Amino acid sequence: MSAKIIDGKAVAAAVKKELATKVAAMIDADQKAPHLAAMLVGNDPASETYVASKERACREVGMTSSTYRMPANVSEKELLDTIAFLNEDTEVDGFIVQLPLPSHIDEKKVIEAILPAKDVDGFHPMNIGRLQTGLPAYLPATPYGVVELLKRSNISVEGKHCVVLGRSNIVGTPLSMLLSRKNEYGNATVTICHSRTPNLSDFTLQADVLIAAIGQAEFVKAAMVKSDAVVVDVGIHRIEDASNPKGYRIVGDVAYEEVLKKASWITPVPGGVGPMTIVSLLLNTLAACEKKYYI
Repeated sequence: MSAKIIDGKAVAAAVKKELATKVAAMIDADQKAPHLAAMLVGNDPASETYVASKERACREVGMTSSTYRMPANVSEKELLDTIAFLNEDTEVDGFIVQLPLPSHIDEKKVIEAILPAKDVDGFHPMNIGRLQTGLPAYLPATPYGVVELLKRSNISVEGKHCVVLGRSNIVGTPLSMLLSRKNEYGNATVTICHSRTPNLSDFTLQADVLIAAIGQAEFVKAAMVKSDAVVVDVGIHRIEDASNPKGYRIVGDVAYEEVLKKASWITPVPGGVGPMTIVSLLLNTLAACEKKYYI
């Protein structure tokens, strides 16, 4: 038996089509298109790729996109001054500061400087607090993408045991909250595992839904997965591979080929969660433009 593929590309394309229709209707009604801005510090290749994907996705759905590029040695003050400018800019509905930042800049200070009403990454403590208490909020893009992908693939987590590998503030922790909330995405029983969890397989083998966001290439092996489990792979890694014409291959946190034979559903890497992260950012930007959660 082989698992069914949870096709993130196809689901993301459907969401983009819905977004394009909504944006076109806004423009036809003489409203401005939603505007998403990004701040990029330095030239980290992964960050460059993500921002380029964001710009392309904005164009596809008719949204306005702008990017503020700063050198790696930019001062913390200059970065915070730019954030203050974007907070006040009425043309910009939402913006992100691409992480990671250089070591001389305090990431927490930067995140907290973003106006919660424009925090379409969903990282500000106010948005995280709203998420935790069940209030409407801008959801962190990757967790939002995961739950939207499951929902649109008709995979319910209600009453299921979900095991999340990873406890980061960007993925693992907010995703665990989303899955356990009393709402359309949730009602699951959630266990968070991490680097200090002993006997990890004891937990992963109980998972009806296993979500890998642990940051280690091909960490999850078939022996760690319960038969017919749903497996969602959030990781993405570039591995050197001389046999590949590109000289490398892209893998996730899951040993895909062996787990494919044991799971009921699985997300590929690439083409699974990744495309959903971008469209989730666009969904948040539309909500910011419509002032859904903050006035």
